[in-house]
Amino acid sequence: MQEIAHQPCPYPACGSSDAFSYNAGGYGKCHACNRSYPSREEVYDWASDKYPTKKGATVTDVFETYTPKRIDTPDSGKYEGMRGITAQTMQDYNVKTYSDRQEYVYPSGGIKVRALPEKAFYAKNGFKGDELFGMNLYTAGSAKKLTITEGELDALSVAQMLKSSYINPVVSLPSATPSKKLWDKCYEWVNSFDQIILSVDNDDAGNEIAARIAKLFPNKVYRVDHSKYKDANEFLKAGAGAEFKAAWWNAKKYTPENILNTADQFLKLYQDTPNHQYVETGIRDLDDKILGLMQGHFTVFKAPTGIGKTELMRYLEYTLLKKGIPIAAWHLEETKLRSLLGLVSYELNDNLTRRDLIEDKQREADVIDAIKSLTKDELFYQFYLQDGEGSEELCDQIRYFSQACGVKYVFFEPIQDVIVGSSDESKEQMLADLSVRLSKLAAELNVGIVSIGHTNDNGDFKYCRMIGQRASVIVNLQRDKDSTDMHERNTTHLHVEKNRPTGEVGQAGKMRFSTDTFTLREVF
Repeated sequence: MQEIAHQPCPYPACGSSDAFSYNAGGYGKCHACNRSYPSREEVYDWASDKYPTKKGATVTDVFETYTPKRIDTPDSGKYEGMRGITAQTMQDYNVKTYSDRQEYVYPSGGIKVRALPEKAFYAKNGFKGDELFGMNLYTAGSAKKLTITEGELDALSVAQMLKSSYINPVVSLPSATPSKKLWDKCYEWVNSFDQIILSVDNDDAGNEIAARIAKLFPNKVYRVDHSKYKDANEFLKAGAGAEFKAAWWNAKKYTPENILNTADQFLKLYQDTPNHQYVETGIRDLDDKILGLMQGHFTVFKAPTGIGKTELMRYLEYTLLKKGIPIAAWHLEETKLRSLLGLVSYELNDNLTRRDLIEDKQREADVIDAIKSLTKDELFYQFYLQDGEGSEELCDQIRYFSQACGVKYVFFEPIQDVIVGSSDESKEQMLADLSVRLSKLAAELNVGIVSIGHTNDNGDFKYCRMIGQRASVIVNLQRDKDSTDMHERNTTHLHVEKNRPTGEVGQAGKMRFSTDTFTLREVF
């Protein structure tokens, strides 16, 4: 004999929403309370209609044509219109108003109470928050579209604005943070509709709800554009029912932020994505290859120790500052003062990297003026991490600089020193994770992240090859420290090893270090 399982139990003493099984012979059993049906025990008023006991009834008769009835509460509340919602709509959803409260009856009989006028909520009659408000009023699959709102009054508002001769199922979540139990219980019912239309607030909570439902019901979810209105009830109160209807009919397919699927999304990607944003380094041959330092990319300069990588970083920092570009910098192997005086040396074209040199040259006033000049527009952010902080804090710092300070480029070096591992293996894994995060962060924030990587005797990145795999641009630095020619000994040769933005690789100029000024200059 045909049987339907996972149905609501007809016995109020149980209240299970999915443990009852019923067959067309007119008999059933609840696997939660172990009661058989029919019996002499008290049942819900709707039980005789949903589970008729006469023999000969078919499963189609019982389950496909049945629309559950409202669960009425035997008290003195009245159906009273409020916030633009009519008394008739209140009655349709069995929402009763009292002098001090309003009650929303959920499918299993639990009641969510809204205190008036405080607008605080509390539970009554075994309310668990694991069902959708109003779902007992609509048979599964009774229409093509199901509308889900973030609150009961919004559900009432939508139902009223969409009311027509056609069935328009509208339900509400019990809260802005629905539980896993709710989706486990309601999944099949919700999934029986072809489209799921979301009318939720355009805020973090609403976005989180939309993302969660889109993942549960892929390719089925559409979202109403609320435009200038906070929620559906705001439309109703403003007399904008027709406007809501138009927005509802034109609801756009919703996909999580990390997925693109619709024509609108791809057109927006094309129209909103800027061309390569970069700042020229001032090194002619290097700019010929990479255009300049790229925003949205992770750039790494690589070389063994003692080649002059830090000085090249400082040259780039100074170049960007003089162009009016906001930057942040952290040199792990230097004191904060040494990093600042390195920029001062570029500003004054003199080696003023130590206090004794400043005193000997009697240039303290010049140094103070240079510091004021370099920092007057507050474009330069010098930062460092505390002992024990690592990749997580670095990524947070980069996000802060980009989002809160408008920084376009973040310099830090060397990348290997950000991580402190107990072994080479653990350090490799942590550096690999950091490299992946930096490359994603650069693209997400459209910020240029520039670092230095030490190499081993084989010319590979020390500890972790993933640094090179995740970098968009790699510039290899070479210098003959043992040359008998002083000029050659102080000349760093640049070679573009990897270049995703433009594809150009090869020799990219050379820079000579002046021992008099402690600065780099391009040479030809």
